[in-house]
Parts: sequence; C-alpha cells; structure tokens
Amino acid sequence: MKRAFAAVTGALALVAALTAVTAGTADATPPNIPSASTAASRLATLTVAAESHQSTYDRSLFPHWITISGTCNTREEVLKRDGTNVVTDSSCAATSGTWYSPYDGATWTAASDVDIDHLVPLAEAWRSGAWAWTTAQRQAFANDLNEPQLWAVTDNVNQAKGDQDPTTWKPSLTSFWCTYARAWIQVKWYYGLTLQSAEKTALTSMLNTC
Repeated sequence: MKRAFAAVTGALALVAALTAVTAGTADATPPNIPSASTAASRLATLTVAAESHQSTYDRSLFPHWITISGTCNTREEVLKRDGTNVVTDSSCAATSGTWYSPYDGATWTAASDVDIDHLVPLAEAWRSGAWAWTTAQRQAFANDLNEPQLWAVTDNVNQAKGDQDPTTWKPSLTSFWCTYARAWIQVKWYYGLTLQSAEKTALTSMLNTC
C-alpha cells in the first residue's frame, strides 16, 4: 500500500488539482492506464490470495461521492471529464452533454442514464485487502480521479456488473477488454490489492487481446 498511501492528505490534494477540467473537453477514458507490457509486468508482481472478510463489507465504509471543487462532487467531475460538450448548472449538475460508455459502446445524452463505475468494485477491494485500510484510505480509493478507477458507463451495465471481477464479468464490447484489463491491473497494483488465481488467469487472457 506504500504506493497509494504514503500521504493520504497529499493524494487527496492531488485529486483536487487534477480535476480542474473544462466542460466541453473529453478525455473519454480515465488517466494513467499503463501499456499492455507494463500491465503484464505489474500483474506478475501482484499477490495471489484467497479473498477474505466478505461478511464484514459495508459500502458506507467507502465514503463517496465527496466534494472535489466548489459545488462539484466526484460523480459530477467524472461526468465533466469523460463527457463531450458537457454543460452544468450552478450546483454542478450536468444539464446536457454526450457520454460514450466504453463497456458496451452506447452513447447517452442524459446524465441520468450514466453511472460512475468503480472499475475495481468497492466490495471487491474490501475482499482483496481494503478491509485493513483506514476510512481515509478507503475514501481516497472510492473517489480516485488520478488512477483509472472511475468510469462513466451505461447505468444498467454498471448494475449488472455489481461487485464482480473479470472472472465472472467482462464488458460486452470485446474490443475494450485490453483496456479494461490494463486499467484493472493498474488499480490493483497501485493500491497493493491482492487477486485470486482465476482472476489473474482472466486478466492474462484479456491482455492477450491487446
């Protein structure tokens, strides 16, 4: 966890700085997705272990969405970051814009049709080591705009994914599997989370599509 939590306060400050986005521009994907070769190298360093503490998971242990800048919370910042021609009102709610969901290839023009997905689900993170973190560390994870952890996607696709890892759920758009695996590995590596043997196999298979 040293990569992620050397200074939680500093990390949150960095998150705030990185969210000075301009409505109307869109990166389409979150930042810091490694190359396939880097992802493969990082996957090899991850600890393979059985999940634990499933029964003690509680979503409220990962405070979100938090205020990032002015009246804008994390969800609203992701909508601005990943949308095109996004217009917001005085409370930072998106009143118009276009969002492309990379999981299924759908495009939406209403923010209400878009969920912000935790790529590595909160429950999955809990089972993979976040049970031992402080609340501040879990809050940083749940609102991380610096790593490729938050994605604007079709709402019902996010709901269907739930807390599943790539062993049991993959995006329907197979052309996105490479990016999905690279981002998933980055998040687990950055936060020092473990993964299951079957999860590692699934990620390796997805990397082979790159």
